[in-house]
Amino acid sequence: MKYEDFDFKIPTESADYKEASCFVISSIEEIIKEAIETGKNKIIINTNLKNGLPMENINKIAGPFVEAWAGELFESIALDENNKWSLVHSEACSRLGMADIILQFKKESTFGSVISANVDSKATAEDLEKSGKSPNITSFARIRTAYVEDADFMFVILSLKHKVFCQKNRETNLMDGVMEVVKYNAYDIKYISDSDLSYNPALGTGQIQIKDIHYVSTVDRTTWEFCQLLDSKYLTSSKRSIEDWKQLAISYKWIK
Repeated sequence: MKYEDFDFKIPTESADYKEASCFVISSIEEIIKEAIETGKNKIIINTNLKNGLPMENINKIAGPFVEAWAGELFESIALDENNKWSLVHSEACSRLGMADIILQFKKESTFGSVISANVDSKATAEDLEKSGKSPNITSFARIRTAYVEDADFMFVILSLKHKVFCQKNRETNLMDGVMEVVKYNAYDIKYISDSDLSYNPALGTGQIQIKDIHYVSTVDRTTWEFCQLLDSKYLTSSKRSIEDWKQLAISYKWIK
């Protein structure tokens, strides 16, 4: 059986989805930009080490700190009812959730008065050449199913580039570690170009990856076109077959 022979469930997004997506992406980027410009982009780690943090391995622990910083930043803004970005809710997801944070912005659209965005934060090191290359973003089956269940599902990748250094604490005379967010980008995964997305068959149904999270181009496409792109990535893997895809499609109800 060929891929084209299946009777697909075809999701159709709202007419103003692109407008809503652009609003969310610009709001997220402006929030991070302001935090950097106002000096609210640093995480201070107090230690009892005289020689400072072990810099050769620091990026193994810096990522979770930076991602936690982003979560708290959004949460603090959402608590301000008069914030200029109309961010009304920020919620951390469970450890095994698809995203790290769910953000809700108040904005009228054809799919409601509140726009929800699932945000996956990816922290990368500015001083490591290979940092940000081919990170796992999400499970193939999970993201494919999300768009069938909700054609207006919004999945945002927030790339946060950081640098780490040590500075002397004048009160303790010991060395504190400083993790500083210095650059950022946000992308709606649905609009990331074909050439920037890849599929890794490892781990369950496989992982959708971005080849280089620092250099991403975008294209306009519909939800259904994105579902077809995901399927194409899956089916072109030498470790997957149309029969494998069919079993997933039946299990997750992608076909009628």
